[in-house]
Amino acid sequence: MKPLGPVVGESLAERVRAAVAVAAEHAETVDRDGRFPAEAVQAMRAGRLLGVAVPPEHGGEGASLAELASICSSLGAACASAGMVFAMHQINMANLIDCGLESAWCRELLQRAVADQLLFASATTEAGVGGDLRQSICAVECDGQRFTLAKTAPVISYGEQADAIFATARRDPDAPSSDQVLVVLMADACQLERFTTWDALGMRGTCSHGYRLKGEGEAGQILPKPFADIAAESMVAISHLLWSSVWAGVAGDAVARAQALVTAEAKKQPGALPPSAPKLAEAFTRLRMIEGTIAECLARWEEARANPGASSLSLALAMNALKVAVSTTALEVVDACLMIAGLQGYKNGGPFSLGRHLRDIHSARLMIGNDRILASAGQLLLVQRKPARKA
Repeated sequence: MKPLGPVVGESLAERVRAAVAVAAEHAETVDRDGRFPAEAVQAMRAGRLLGVAVPPEHGGEGASLAELASICSSLGAACASAGMVFAMHQINMANLIDCGLESAWCRELLQRAVADQLLFASATTEAGVGGDLRQSICAVECDGQRFTLAKTAPVISYGEQADAIFATARRDPDAPSSDQVLVVLMADACQLERFTTWDALGMRGTCSHGYRLKGEGEAGQILPKPFADIAAESMVAISHLLWSSVWAGVAGDAVARAQALVTAEAKKQPGALPPSAPKLAEAFTRLRMIEGTIAECLARWEEARANPGASSLSLALAMNALKVAVSTTALEVVDACLMIAGLQGYKNGGPFSLGRHLRDIHSARLMIGNDRILASAGQLLLVQRKPARKA
């Protein structure tokens, strides 16, 4: 891929609007055909959005997590699959930025990621571990300064379209299942054998097929931090923040469609309040609660980054609560909007259609299942010294 060159005279907001417009234009066919949102991702590349978070000293723009969350929300409102691809890519980019700068190979990859607008995917799930992110069966096998890795992953979102895949594995064949590392596998040095096909209810454009993954590389492609630290210090929190922002975007577009319908009804009978107006107000209120919760957690994240010695327990509890609350409430918002829109929302196509939104938002509670997150939060609450209300 040739470098696209710098974007001259365009603000970040303008570039985001351009990518969002393309994502919205193709959202229906992406969903209907279950295909990768290629046009939207190309628009992200053209707008230099894939590398926007990379620090300026490595060629990027140093976008904040709050800016990334805003982009996720805007893209999610246009096309949930495109928004989720952007979010998952940025999670991997954050892992590289936060945990890979000690490695010369990783620093070079960051610069390439900006110049060539590389797309990153991840392989953190594995057959046989029951969906536990913090357990691996597969292991890195080193031979001098080279390594090989073979992994059976039930899900690798947009794996065939990615330029690199970030895979978890045991540190070596003798390591326990929890002693994991995060390895960067470049697309030209790995093989993907698809064994399941992603034909799902929603988020169809993420193309989250199952693969047998084989790859190789040099030792510098193994991030220097243990994966346990990567997950605890940044990856889980960033995932919940960016995923939640995508779901907020989906809910926000549902409210906008319901509002447009109710407004049209009001114009037909001037002076009379449409019966669905109070229901619209309730959905709007829940949406604002979602957005407020995300904003609060973004602020907590920035505070934690500024004070690395502060307790990580309260932050983990806050991020767990964020994911569960937003994934649940966003579904309630979209469902309420469907009831407001009635058959015009139930039908596919048209300005008030909400079927795609409802199907996409159902995935929110399943991406790291809420039951698993609540169980983890319950364990944290048992060891927390301060009352939960002060977390």
